[in-house]
Amino acid sequence: MTTSEKHDLPLARLETWMRDHIDGFRGPLAVEQFEGGQSNPTYKLLSDSGYYVLRRKPLGQLLPSAHMVDREYRVMRALSGTAVPVPEVHALCEDDSVIGSVFYVMEFLDGRIFWDPRLPGLSPAERRAMFQSMNAVIAALHSVGYVAVGLAEFGRPGNYMARQVARWSRQYQASETETQPAMDRLIEWLPRHLPPEGERRIVHGDYRIDNLIYHPTEPRVIGVLDWELSTIGDPIADFAYHAMVWRVTPELFRGLAGVDLAALGIPTEDEYVAAYCTRTGHSRTADWEFYMVYSLFRLAAIMQGIAKRAIDGTAASREAVELGRLAGPVGEQAWALARSLAA
Repeated sequence: MTTSEKHDLPLARLETWMRDHIDGFRGPLAVEQFEGGQSNPTYKLLSDSGYYVLRRKPLGQLLPSAHMVDREYRVMRALSGTAVPVPEVHALCEDDSVIGSVFYVMEFLDGRIFWDPRLPGLSPAERRAMFQSMNAVIAALHSVGYVAVGLAEFGRPGNYMARQVARWSRQYQASETETQPAMDRLIEWLPRHLPPEGERRIVHGDYRIDNLIYHPTEPRVIGVLDWELSTIGDPIADFAYHAMVWRVTPELFRGLAGVDLAALGIPTEDEYVAAYCTRTGHSRTADWEFYMVYSLFRLAAIMQGIAKRAIDGTAASREAVELGRLAGPVGEQAWALARSLAA
C-alpha cells in the first residue's frame, strides 16, 4: 500500500540523478511512499518511463551496522539470474548530497504482498501452494554457491552464530529503553549453548511472508525483498528465523501459533521443516530448539530497536511504537523456551 501524502524526497535532484544513472529513464517524476516499512523508507517512483522503487537509509542518528541498503543492492544484483526471484536493481547512490542518505533504485514488481501468514480470503489449496513456493525459494537461496555469484567477501569467515549472538546483544543493549530481565538472561545463556559451526550459505536474515511478492494471480513468489540483513552464514539459523512464525501468535507478531492449520491448508512446522530438508538435503538438526530461542531473542532485539527509533523520531512507520512494546513479551517467550531446554 502506498500513500501520496507529503514525502521527504527532493524530486529535482533525484530526477537529475536518475537521468544520469538509469538507462531509459524519462521524467517528470512523482512519488508515493509505501506504508508499513519499519527500517528503510521505501518509495514508489512514477515517471513517463514506468514505475520504479527507491529504498533509502532513514535520516537521523542510526545504530551501527543497521540499514545497510548498499548490501541489499549488492546481494540482489548477485542473485540476478539464479533460481532466487529478485527485482532487477538499476543503480546505487552512496552520495548523501542527492537525497540526504544512501539509496538505490530497483524494478517495481506488480504483485501481491501478504502481511498475515494465515492468508485470509484464499482457499486451502491456494494457501498450500503459496507455502510450498515460499519454502522452495528459501531452499533455492540456501543452495546458491555464494562464491560463484561473486559474494565470496560478503560475510566474515567463521564463528557465525557467536558473532550473531554478540551483534544482537549489542544492538539490544544500544536500544534498551527499560530493563528486561529475560533479555539480560538470554544474553548470558546464548553464548554458553552455541551449536557446532555449520556450513556457510547466503542468508537473507529476515525471510518472512511480508518480505515476498507473489504473482498477481498465481500462488508463486516472484520477488524477495528487504535484504539489508543478508550475509554469508548459517542457513539453519536463517530458516529457523523464518519458521519462527509457527511459534508466535497472530497477536504477538503475525504468527501461526494456535491457528487451525489443517482447516486453512497451511502445513505444520514439522511438515514445513521436512519439505525444506528434502529440497536442500539437510536433516533436522538436534539444535533446532536452540535456533528457535535465538530467533525469538533476535526478534525481540529488532523490536527493541524499532521502539528506540520511535522514541528518537527516526522510525519509518506509525506502528513502530506499538511494535516496540512487544519486545518484552517476545523476550519472555524466548527465555521460557531456554529454561525448558535446560530442564
